Amino acid sequence: MIRIEAPASLRPGERYGLEVLIDLSRLLVAQSADCEVVRLTVVDRPSAGSAAADLSAQAALERLDGEVRIGLASLRAVAEVVGGAIEQRSTVTDRHGRVPSAENPLVAAGQSRRPVVSVLAMELRRAVIAVAGRRPVRILAPWPDRHRWAVLLTHDLDVVDWWGLFSLLRMLELSMKGSWDLAGRVGRAARRSFRRDPVSRGVHSILQLEAHHGIRPTWFVICARPTLASRLAGDATYDPEGSSARRVLTALTHAGHEIGLHGSFATGTSAARMAEERRTLSRLADTPVTGARQHFLRMRPGQTQRHMVAAGLEYDATWGFADRNGFRLGVADIVPAWDAGTESTLPLDIVPLVWMDRALSKYAGIEEPGRWVEDARDLVRECKLVEGTWVGLWHPNTVEPLGFPGAEPAFVSLLQALADDRPYFASAHKLVQWRRFRRSVRAARVSADGRVLLTTPLGHRTLIALEDESGESVQVQVQSSRAGGAA
Repeated sequence: MIRIEAPASLRPGERYGLEVLIDLSRLLVAQSADCEVVRLTVVDRPSAGSAAADLSAQAALERLDGEVRIGLASLRAVAEVVGGAIEQRSTVTDRHGRVPSAENPLVAAGQSRRPVVSVLAMELRRAVIAVAGRRPVRILAPWPDRHRWAVLLTHDLDVVDWWGLFSLLRMLELSMKGSWDLAGRVGRAARRSFRRDPVSRGVHSILQLEAHHGIRPTWFVICARPTLASRLAGDATYDPEGSSARRVLTALTHAGHEIGLHGSFATGTSAARMAEERRTLSRLADTPVTGARQHFLRMRPGQTQRHMVAAGLEYDATWGFADRNGFRLGVADIVPAWDAGTESTLPLDIVPLVWMDRALSKYAGIEEPGRWVEDARDLVRECKLVEGTWVGLWHPNTVEPLGFPGAEPAFVSLLQALADDRPYFASAHKLVQWRRFRRSVRAARVSADGRVLLTTPLGHRTLIALEDESGESVQVQVQSSRAGGAA
């Protein structure tokens, strides 16, 4: 447990950074205490020179007896990196209208393969335990049911109709790379599938494999009317109201999988289009649509998230790199969205994308799917170290007839590797709901003997596991608005 001592003059970005770090640390904040608890004191100290440098534990934290101090520069750095403020201010775009990865401060510092802010939060927790002495320490459990880390598997439905055209385009891509053998394999597989539907087969294969492991992923579906221009641009390529798309949606909903919006290019700059596509998808899938991921990861940071809020969405799963894998926001977790323009926290959660299959084959030129899985497992290890969330994207069109020989067995091996490490598997919506709840829990009162009374403002009563400094845990009841369970 900690008591926060921060000056009233904290700027909004600094307060956002403080709240994010405490949330990621899982330290329980005491609102009232009849005993001494560790103090977290915000102090002013010079910057280490850059946002990335300010996020090191050495630059950010200072340990004293019963007190941990954190610098204002480090809190500002959290807003710059986790809040995406640096990228929100950027005016540079790539050929797809995205902020290039080179604009990201962690890429510039060579630190994009580590969740540096999650690591800092973990160091903050360790510092509190180290200086606590006889003061009580209570830490919120990371995930439900004693799980120590979480996995969100996602699938972007980019291809439904005209699959033969995508096979030809992929063969051209492989040929231009000099991968003639792979292009030949794709051509032969496409001919064998001429009277079949490899897209539907790929979807149903994923459904069966994930059902075997008890995985409920989230699927992002395009819901804009296609035009010749949108097809040529690789934007909306299929009719969401067509028979093929409806069959896929029916299969997904029958399997109990979450459906999210794969926003068309127009939604990135139009709240009206975002809302329209969300309503259409909700009607077609006959289920609420609470989250989105922009197609091609194309967005205007900050502006697009405001449009999502206006459209009634609860989370955004867009924030990831298109041309590499790693931690674009420096976290392996779910965090509140920050609007750098208005210097305010948005009522939207960010579910950062950590790993994507096509980041390697399309941009890095790696055509061996086994190496994709190796890359995924490297990032899984980073997420497990901070007890966070690994968010992965596997496209259902990565099957041999559509241009990806060897991808299907690689996906089988990826699922098995993930399942062997016993993560908390859940949909994006479920993970967001859990993180909102955990983020809201406070110790309304700490008694003289260290017992805590937990509350949440979310309006429902439930349980959460509390851990002490030794890792021992106990289930504690949390009650809305009034003090509830004790531990």
